[in-house]
Amino acid sequence: MKLRRVGSATWSGDLKEGNGTVSTRSTALSGYPYGFESRVDGVRGTNPEELLAAAHASCFTMGLVMMLERIGKVAFQIETQAEVTLEDSADGYVIPAVLKTRASVPGLDEGAFADAAMQAKIHCPVSRLFRAEITLDAKLSETQSTSILEKPT
Repeated sequence: MKLRRVGSATWSGDLKEGNGTVSTRSTALSGYPYGFESRVDGVRGTNPEELLAAAHASCFTMGLVMMLERIGKVAFQIETQAEVTLEDSADGYVIPAVLKTRASVPGLDEGAFADAAMQAKIHCPVSRLFRAEITLDAKLSETQSTSILEKPT
């Protein structure tokens, strides 16, 4: 199985005064603003870390559902919070992640839940992404007026 999803970002201006938008093919985000102030000062808009946290929480939760199903259990409810932090380190900026999940699963003991949660963390594609090698295709465009990337429509 191979699922392809597309997100895109635009930006105009310098880092502190400029601004951008982020979009997804599904239109869950469509031209949603992001910028330095929404990243650092909490101004309206989103930021890369918030988007990573939402992706991590949702991916992990789905993985936990799958691990519970493998042991014959269905959760009444699962709530997961992912926190990512942009931190300066000796090697440059890093983004460590913390997952916190709480669940109500009838007939499941704490040990079996901990095992299922650990397996979900290990196998969650977004958790794995935080450890991934990233391939980069970067080219300078000769034109200024047309997009060179596939539109997320």
